[in-house]
Order: sequence, then C-alpha cells, then structure tokens
Amino acid sequence: MRLADIVIPDTPAARGSLEVATAYCSPALLNHSVRAYLWAAAYGAMNDIAFDAELLYVASMMHDIGLVKEFDSHTVPFEEAGGHVAWVFAAGAGWPVERRVRALEIVVRHMWDSVDPGADPEGHLLELSTGLDISGRRSEDFPAGLRAEVLERYPRLGIGPEFAGCFADQAARKPDSPAGRFVRSGIAERIAANPLDR
Repeated sequence: MRLADIVIPDTPAARGSLEVATAYCSPALLNHSVRAYLWAAAYGAMNDIAFDAELLYVASMMHDIGLVKEFDSHTVPFEEAGGHVAWVFAAGAGWPVERRVRALEIVVRHMWDSVDPGADPEGHLLELSTGLDISGRRSEDFPAGLRAEVLERYPRLGIGPEFAGCFADQAARKPDSPAGRFVRSGIAERIAANPLDR
C-alpha cells in the first residue's frame, strides 16, 4: 500500500468539505483531517473493509470542525457540534436526509472507544484513523513506507501540542464530555508519546 494507491473522491461534496476545512481549521488541524481520511481509507483497503469513500472523506474533513472557534459549542461536546455542521453541510450538498444523518453519526462516533465495522464501516475507520493520528494507536498496522509518505506529504505541524490544548480546553468547559474523559485518562501523555512524531 502506497499513498498513490489511496483513492481520493473527486465529487463536489468532497471538494467542498476540503474547502470548508481549509477555511476554518489551522494548518495542523487541516493536515490531521486529511491524514485521518488517508489512514482510514488505507486501513479499509488493506483489511477488505468496504466503505463509502465520499462519505468517509466528508466526515474526515468535518470531524474536528467543532474544535474551531467559529463552531465551538459551550453546550454539547465538540464531536456533536461537528456532527451538526456535517449535517448542515451535507444538506447544502444536496444529500438526502439519511446520508446527512450518516455524516453526523460518523463524526460523533469518531470519539467512541470502538465502532463495530459491520454496523458502521466509515465510523469504525474514522475512529481507528484518528486514534492513530493523535496518539499513535496501532501505528504498526500501517506499512512504514506508507507512514513516511503520508507524513512527508501532510506534515504534522505540531498537531500534538495543539490538540492536547484543544482537549484540555474542552474538558475544562465540558468535563462530562468524551474529551473530558480522555483528558482524565491521560490523553496528553499518549499524545506526547506518539511514535508518528519521532
């Protein structure tokens, strides 16, 4: 598996979601979102997990949009806020209601401890890929050459400290959220030890 083997969907919705992420995310968060899709799509291909590439791509671009100041919510966890942004974006893209709901579900579920691939392959892949990119979880499941290519093309740009700060802020304001639980379980230490930053 090489970077060139990963299919990037070329649809109006996919291009539009990248445009939104580029407009609102920091460079580090944008690259994280792109890598989240690449890791997810690569893992799906390597493990024969069929997935909807456009749906996964849009969810990947939107999965952390709730962390940026323009879409941050003081009442719901960031992944729920981001899920609602994904729903609204998908409505604007002309997706039917069922597909909008799927985009919302995938964004929300990326913060779950695990997602059943049989029930939600896109949610499973995004949960796995974001865990890899933020804390290095299961990095050994990806070929070293692919890891090197992805990181060269989409460098990390200090995503570890930036993300740890975002989670600390979310946890302080919303202690009962999944981000609060992650902070209490030592996410900052896992981020600092991420082998992708070595």
